[in-house]
Amino acid sequence: MSTKHNFYAGPAILPHDVLKKAQEELLDFNGSGLSIMEISHRSKDFDQVVTTAESKIRNLLGIPENYSVLFLQGGASLQFGMIPMNLLKGGTADYINTGSWAKKAIKEAKLFGIVNIAASSEDKNFSYIPKNIHFSPNAVYAHITSNETIGGIQWKTFPDTGNTPLFVDMSSDIFSRKLTVSDFGIIYAGAQKNIGPAGVTLVIIRNDLVDSGADNLTSMLSYRTHAEKHSLYNTPPCFGIYIIKLVMDWIEQQGGIQAIESTNEKKAALLYESIDNSSLYQGTAAVQDRSTMNVTFRLTSEELESQFIKEATEAGFMGLKGHRSVGGCRASIYNAMPLEGVEKLVEFMKSFEKKSPVD
Repeated sequence: MSTKHNFYAGPAILPHDVLKKAQEELLDFNGSGLSIMEISHRSKDFDQVVTTAESKIRNLLGIPENYSVLFLQGGASLQFGMIPMNLLKGGTADYINTGSWAKKAIKEAKLFGIVNIAASSEDKNFSYIPKNIHFSPNAVYAHITSNETIGGIQWKTFPDTGNTPLFVDMSSDIFSRKLTVSDFGIIYAGAQKNIGPAGVTLVIIRNDLVDSGADNLTSMLSYRTHAEKHSLYNTPPCFGIYIIKLVMDWIEQQGGIQAIESTNEKKAALLYESIDNSSLYQGTAAVQDRSTMNVTFRLTSEELESQFIKEATEAGFMGLKGHRSVGGCRASIYNAMPLEGVEKLVEFMKSFEKKSPVD
């Protein structure tokens, strides 16, 4: 098989070692003679998987005891509605609008209360993180998207919301850098970028928020249900949780979050430096807000962009086409993307520039 470099935004690259381990155990998990996809979610074998996955997540992120770790389904998109459904109760919530995913969260929240747009970067096509933020005095919570995959922008420091709990969608940068969990009321993330395969949503929620959730909800949409049953109220996405456990093993083997963050910074710096020193490529995000996960850029013409993507794909660099809503190019360099993959991409970009006319 020819070498492929996976730069897709999601579902995204998984560590090679994780895929190999899953392959080895696929037909016989833990000596059971059955696949992980066949065993009961009530069995001792699976209980060990889900318990170990949670324990490793807690250790890696330093999650305090007064937080629940939940493995849910429905992606971040379900959390856009589940959060206000449980907690807003007709009150006011502050949302900061930084792009497509923030806008979707805002749309859902408006069904359950009043939404105050505390800040927005829509005026410049979501190319920066807004700094002039106007929080409400009596907001139930404030909500941000830590990293916007489409615009390629990322919060480098998180806003101070005082006594108002801060909720954050970290789908595309969780486990990519150090953070203090106690600074947040809720952290949630779809697994398919930095944690595991599509189909699992990780929710880290402070227990007082679980307890304060609305009472008149269907069981599956209540955080209380899942916290009380330790994510096993119904059949969970067993295979996905198993892969998450393997990814946590892999992060530990790399040296933990600090080592992952260091490598991510090197990858991003290398790629951005190549773009900045070029006359063919131009970054689209404000320099101070550039994402370390999703590097967005344009070429000098759409024709050259199409040719670049075509030749890159033929050379084994997959998923470099920008999101359909904005066009251009995007290289997603999540945790599992090795430094060597970025180095190879930079070599290809330089080679393509040498043979391409620049006006």
